[in-house]
Amino acid sequence: MSLKARINEDMKAALKAKETARLGAIRLLMAAIKQKEIDERVALDDAGIIAVIEKMIKQRKDSIAQYEAAQRQDLAEAEKAEVAVLSAYLPQPLSADEVAAIVAAAIEEAGAKTPADMGKVMAIVKPKVAGRADMGEVSKLVKAKLVGA
Repeated sequence: MSLKARINEDMKAALKAKETARLGAIRLLMAAIKQKEIDERVALDDAGIIAVIEKMIKQRKDSIAQYEAAQRQDLAEAEKAEVAVLSAYLPQPLSADEVAAIVAAAIEEAGAKTPADMGKVMAIVKPKVAGRADMGEVSKLVKAKLVGA
């Protein structure tokens, strides 16, 4: 079953179960997917949908930080609930050791020696860890390994 079909089925189930918060988050996701498909005039595959989900989660995390800074726990909790619903559609996350192994292999494959080679390494790493690791953390790890190399 494709990711899009799974999201659609979950939306129907949430509607039948009258889970309004979950239904709202799934509807927002479906709207974002449709918007991306219309903008790019393509039908998104699972990788494209994962990219949309990652972007939405990042937006929610930024909102949570702002709400908590403004002492609005009620709004922060609503955003956290949406993050939990969206995270369920991401693939199983990689462990720190698995990410480190992928980064080390990519550095060797690219023949990277200096931080100037970071782009080459990230181009190799990104498709392997997309949706399964925080790209900010991966970038920090690559930079640390290249500076120390």
